[in-house]
Amino acid sequence: MATRGVSHQKLARELGARWVGEATEQPPVLLDRAITFAPSGDVVIAALASLRKGGIVAINAIHLDRMPQFDYDTLLWGERQLRSVANMTRQDAQDFVKLATEIGIRPRTTLFTLDQVNEALAAVYHDSIDGAAVVLCQ
Repeated sequence: MATRGVSHQKLARELGARWVGEATEQPPVLLDRAITFAPSGDVVIAALASLRKGGIVAINAIHLDRMPQFDYDTLLWGERQLRSVANMTRQDAQDFVKLATEIGIRPRTTLFTLDQVNEALAAVYHDSIDGAAVVLCQ
């Protein structure tokens, strides 16, 4: 897993990541697939550079800053693909959740009630929780 910050890297190791590096660092082996969550074009380029031929990068960011100029022949040659969340189907999401369950992915969450939504946003903004903030609407 490539991620920013020591705390995020520590969490990735605790959750069982086989490899952990900086957000734009290349993993030790070429990847079949990569998912980016950061709203940074630099991260997308790094993910493309980490793929084997025929691999796919899914961009899971609602907003993405500019894509830097890159060498098309090097990064897209060999039928590498870029997909955005706008191109994902309901079935894609169901397949992802099924696979995550099968391989034992267990996310780390911090729960907030609906009346604590401001605290949840502040916690995410200040990077003061490990994992995901989940707001329960009961």
